[in-house]
Amino acid sequence: MSANTYPVTVAPASTNKSTSGDLVSHLDAIIGAAIFDLSGLPQDYFTTSKSSDISWVQTIFQALGLQSLLVSSLRLEGFRLAVIHGKDCHAVVIRQRVRYVALLLEQSNLNYRSDNFIQWLHEFEPETLQSGDQFESA
Repeated sequence: MSANTYPVTVAPASTNKSTSGDLVSHLDAIIGAAIFDLSGLPQDYFTTSKSSDISWVQTIFQALGLQSLLVSSLRLEGFRLAVIHGKDCHAVVIRQRVRYVALLLEQSNLNYRSDNFIQWLHEFEPETLQSGDQFESA
């Protein structure tokens, strides 16, 4: 993914609660994941059998750096959510209390802009990736 060719969408945080039935469908849509610290430095990567490519993480790293620059230069309100659109997938990045979580999602029927999905992202624990058979630390 090239940072120059993918539009970024920024959305406000949601207040709706997710349901336990959403966990499986949300996890099934993930084909890659990356965890960043609050400085924007990558901490861990996860791949699946659907995609072992982690080159998209560079785009996320660049987007987090740009976000940091804009926030400090323009004194903007804090970052909530970004979606980077690709040809065959989307990368969704959300700021949690102690980290950024970036998920690479298949273009599927999953509505990554729904309040339900955004709330699920806010509550998402990266340990879920380590404990499942679907994900492998890269």
